[in-house]
Amino acid sequence: MFPWSIDTVKSVARPPARAALLAAALAASPAALADAVTDWNVFADSINLGAPPVRARATAIMHVAIHDALNSIDAYYGSYAKVPPARKGASPDAAVGEAAYRALVGAAPALTGPITTFYNTWYGALPGCPSAACTDGIAAGAAAANAILLLRNGDGSSSPHLPYTLPAGPGVYQPTPVTSAATPPTELPPVAPQFAGWANVTPFVLKSGSQFRAEPSPLFDLTGFLYTRDFLEVKTVGRVDAETLGNRTADQSEVARFWPGGGANMNAVARVIIAGRGLDLWQHARLFALINMANSDAAVTVFDTKYTYNFWRPVTAIRAAGTDGNPFTMPDLTWLSYQNTPPYPDYTCGLTNLTGSGLAVLRSYFCTDSIAYSLTTPGGITRSFTSLSQAGFEAVDARVFGGMHFRTGCLRGLMQGGEVGRYVFDHSLRPHGKKLGFNK
Repeated sequence: MFPWSIDTVKSVARPPARAALLAAALAASPAALADAVTDWNVFADSINLGAPPVRARATAIMHVAIHDALNSIDAYYGSYAKVPPARKGASPDAAVGEAAYRALVGAAPALTGPITTFYNTWYGALPGCPSAACTDGIAAGAAAANAILLLRNGDGSSSPHLPYTLPAGPGVYQPTPVTSAATPPTELPPVAPQFAGWANVTPFVLKSGSQFRAEPSPLFDLTGFLYTRDFLEVKTVGRVDAETLGNRTADQSEVARFWPGGGANMNAVARVIIAGRGLDLWQHARLFALINMANSDAAVTVFDTKYTYNFWRPVTAIRAAGTDGNPFTMPDLTWLSYQNTPPYPDYTCGLTNLTGSGLAVLRSYFCTDSIAYSLTTPGGITRSFTSLSQAGFEAVDARVFGGMHFRTGCLRGLMQGGEVGRYVFDHSLRPHGKKLGFNK
């Protein structure tokens, strides 16, 4: 299924056979698609590309390939990789499809089967193909995909996890229990810490993963006001049964579920926002490439920060509060977070970091923060926002209401992601002055 039912992007005119084939390939949905770039963006969302940092890398590779393939046909923007000019008259749609297909298979070889099935169906419904123009488009797409895959070969992503050996102590991250999906939720054994090695992955645009490393926080003072405030807040509202106890409202519980359940998917957000704006294939390609490179670089940045400071999660802090030297923090040995606590340190927050990076690109691209949108997750939760900033701050709330983060790490993560997103926007895929439209 299309994973985002609110994705109301308008369709351009297409032969009925193509529309039917695309619907079948994506398992049917009432949503209509916009163009070849969005077709592949939706498809990439529909398959399991892995955990957030892995997914961000794979999707960035795909969208860079798409952007560079189109740019080899008409160079409206700066390309990411060195791709030779396409033959005159090459089909842009065929270039997009081939670039996306080859890049996704290269980035996620375990999913070659479903990717190939979709590609064959998608290409079989492409108007005007086969033809010389489509053959030339395919060549352009293949060249772009091969170029970005070559650049990403050996980027460090093959070793995402490193051993974590820090002993338990006040403020030190330790493996956290898993919140089961049962009703009522119960505690499951901890998962080994993950993605310490992601800090070493080569960024797409940043100079290094530490370029925007967050500074040490006053939060780390376990007897200070900031830590005490954050501790008491998350202990109260983030507990698994806080709603039953009257300490978390039903709306706050919905917020906690919305963001990890799909609300933080910046591709879905972008698809909603671009609906009806009249952007062309090249503009869509550039926007999605920028968003996904920013997301991928934000993931590298956040794991660099997390495993620099190794700050403990609320569930560990609350259970071990008797060791923190703070007279205002009382231990609760059975406390469990409402939403599952991810298996890596608290500071900074990954969800708000990636959200902040995508929102920063959208804000820069459209030259405004005042963009209203609504999004429905696969679980059927709909949230509406009057601005990008409002959405970002609700993402901060979500991780506190979910019980897996202290507020300070979430706010700093949102800021950190914004720094990454702005840098990516300012330093890659810049217009050549030939293209009219947003941010020319």
